[in-house]
Parts: sequence; structure tokens; C-alpha cells
Amino acid sequence: MDFDIRPVVASDRESWLAMWSEYCAFYHVALAERITESTWRRIIAPDQPIHALISMDGDGKPLGICNYVCHPNTWSEQTVCYLEDMYVAPHGRQRGIATAFIQALTQLGREQNWFRLYWITNTDNEAARIVYERVARQTEHVRYEIPLVQS
Repeated sequence: MDFDIRPVVASDRESWLAMWSEYCAFYHVALAERITESTWRRIIAPDQPIHALISMDGDGKPLGICNYVCHPNTWSEQTVCYLEDMYVAPHGRQRGIATAFIQALTQLGREQNWFRLYWITNTDNEAARIVYERVARQTEHVRYEIPLVQS
């Protein structure tokens, strides 16, 4: 492997921010700066349920991020993990980084005795779906949303 996957630490702020900005642009989302700052603070706070992994190349250049949220659920006494955001930069694609992120979360989940790891993607995100269908099974669930507040 010519990249490393590891938990984000406070000194990764600029690298995480670069990947986060590219991720938001990919999804055509313009978040208020306060939302990005709040997300970053929660990621690095040890008492928060939001965490992140980062992928770096051998030269310390960021290749991708994986933000995830651990939370209780009603079907088990164990924690579940929602892989909320995963982004691999164009210069990092086709190297197995997305698969490595999922494998890292799977391993962490086994170590921490999670009940389930889950995520969603857009139906037209064909590149991501190719990876996902290799490592997981698609369920029959369909997601509906009601936005309750504007950010």
C-alpha cells in the first residue's frame, strides 16, 4: 500500500479541511463556515460521537477522509456506526482507499463490539457503488427525509 489510513488528530485540520471542501463541492453543497468548524471541533473532541479517519500518501499529502458517527439504536444494546461522509480525492482514486476505509471501520467495529456499520450513497454514484457492492450487501431500505431546519 502506498497510503496510510489512521484516525484524524488535531494537527490534521488543514488536510481534513481540504478533503472536506472537495467532498462538499462534489455534492454541490455550500456549508456555512460555522458548520464546518463545528464539525471539526466535534471530530477531535474525545467525548463526541463523531469521528474521522484520514488517508495520507507517503509524502503526507491527504488522499481522502471518512467521517463516521457512532450511536445507540433500538435493535440492539450495542452501538451502531453510520459512515456519514467518505471522500477520496481524484489523485487518490483507484488505489483501494475507499475499500481500506471500510475495512478500517469494520475492524474498529469488531474491536469495539459494534452491532452494525452502515452507509448510504446517491443512486447515481456508480463509482462508489462498485466498491460498496464488493464489500457489503445492499438492503431493501429506501430513505425519506423531512428537512426540519435550514443551516
